[in-house]
Amino acid sequence: AHVIAVARNVDALESLDDAIKSSGVKDGATLVPLDLRDHTGIGRLGQSIEARWGRLDILVGNAAVLGPITPLEHITPEKWRELLDVNVTANWSLIRALSPLLRAASAGGRAVFITSGAARSAKPFWGGYAMSKAALESLVKIWAAENVRTALRINLFNPGATRTDMRAAAIPGEDPMTLPNPEIVAEALLPLLLPECGATGEIVDFR
Repeated sequence: AHVIAVARNVDALESLDDAIKSSGVKDGATLVPLDLRDHTGIGRLGQSIEARWGRLDILVGNAAVLGPITPLEHITPEKWRELLDVNVTANWSLIRALSPLLRAASAGGRAVFITSGAARSAKPFWGGYAMSKAALESLVKIWAAENVRTALRINLFNPGATRTDMRAAAIPGEDPMTLPNPEIVAEALLPLLLPECGATGEIVDFR
């Protein structure tokens, strides 16, 4: 397998590359430093993948920002725009650029986007983040419905509370050792990426 890793943080990309190499992945990784709000850059990424491989087997959409935990009326227009740009529009841009490549995969591509239980709750002060994740869920479900007659399978995965920097920023008083680490959660996502996966348009909760 060859991994194409896309992120704004170059240090994080290099750490991921080291982890991939140490795990023994045969074909290694291509590192792409890119802000997913750069729609032109995403378009170029799609063109590069097509030119080199002609297809994309798997897409995992995990980019997100938390935004401010505050009453809706206190969110600034700039923060509101950032929530939409990163959590919704960037994923639409990935869909737009990569759909044909996923459909070109021999077994039909697999796409999974990371959502949150906040999307389906009305938790006070979480309105900005919840709104953006609810919009993402709608976006992905519609894309799945549009591709139901193809071999492409598209789903959402809700990891729940996980030991991440975002979780620590959202709930700073929480003991992180009470939460599952991302590696364990990621293993539960794997069945959605396999050729045997027949589900599409679903939300799968880790717990």
